[in-house]
Amino acid sequence: MTARYYAPHGGHPGQEQLLTDRAVFTEAYAVLPKGTMRDIVTSFLPFWDATRLWVIARPLSGFAETFSQYIMEVAPGGGSDHPETDPGAEAVLFVVEGTATLVAAGKTHELTPGGYAYLPPATDWTLHNHGPESLRFHWIRKAYQAVAGLDHPDILILNEADIAPTVMPGTDGKWATTRFVDPADLRHDMHVTIVTFQPGAVIPFLETHVMEHGLYVLEGKAVYRLNNDWVEVEAGDYMWLRAFCPQACYVGGPGRFRYLLYKDVNRHMPLTAPR
Repeated sequence: MTARYYAPHGGHPGQEQLLTDRAVFTEAYAVLPKGTMRDIVTSFLPFWDATRLWVIARPLSGFAETFSQYIMEVAPGGGSDHPETDPGAEAVLFVVEGTATLVAAGKTHELTPGGYAYLPPATDWTLHNHGPESLRFHWIRKAYQAVAGLDHPDILILNEADIAPTVMPGTDGKWATTRFVDPADLRHDMHVTIVTFQPGAVIPFLETHVMEHGLYVLEGKAVYRLNNDWVEVEAGDYMWLRAFCPQACYVGGPGRFRYLLYKDVNRHMPLTAPR
C-alpha cells in the first residue's frame, strides 16, 4: 500500500466558524489537533530563507524535557546554509511533502516523501528546496547525550519505502513498527520510528514507561487512551506525552492508522546529588 503523509498547510478559519476543537493540555499529555496549525501560530528561524514552521514540542520543565519538534515549510527557492545554531544538537528529518536537497558532510542527498535523515551533533549540513512546490518536513532535535567509550552515531539517509516493518509478536500483523535505527546500536539516544496499525488493532494494555513521546498522526484515525482520558485523533493531530503517561489505543478503521513516533532511549537517568 502506498504511504500517505499528512502535512499542514496553514490558512485561517472564517469568522462564521464556532470555537469547536479537541485541543487539550494537561499535566500528563497534550493534544494539538491539526486545526490548531494555522498561519497565526507559525514561527521563523535565523538563517532560514522563505521558511516558516510550526513548533509542536519544546522542552518544558516538569513536562516533556528531552526534545523539540518542528514542522518546517520551505517555499520554492528557500532553505538554509546554516540550519542548526546549536553544535550539541542532533537531528532527525522526515519529509512529508516535496523534495529536500540535503548536503551533509559534503554529500548531496535528495529526500522525497518518506525520506529520513539522522544527523549527529556538529554535522556540517545545509538544506534547500530546489523544486517547484513547497517542501514540508518534520525536524526533531535533541541535545545529544555522549557516553565515554561510545562514538557518535553515523549520518543515516534512508526512506521508509525501503524498510520492511517489524511486526509486533502475537498481533497477526496488525501492529508493526518501521525502524530507521538498529535498536541494538547504543550510540543512539533517541529513536524516531513509524508505527502502523491495521483496522481493528489495539494496544491491549496501558503502556506506562519512562520514555517521553511525540506522536504525529500521518494517516488515518483512532481512539487513544492518554492518562485517564480517551481522545479521538486523526491525520494531522499531534500527541505529546511526558514520561510515565499511561497510553493505549484502538483503531476502528476504516483504514490503517500511522504515526511518526519519537522516544528517548539508551541512557542512564540523570541524578541530582543530595545537598
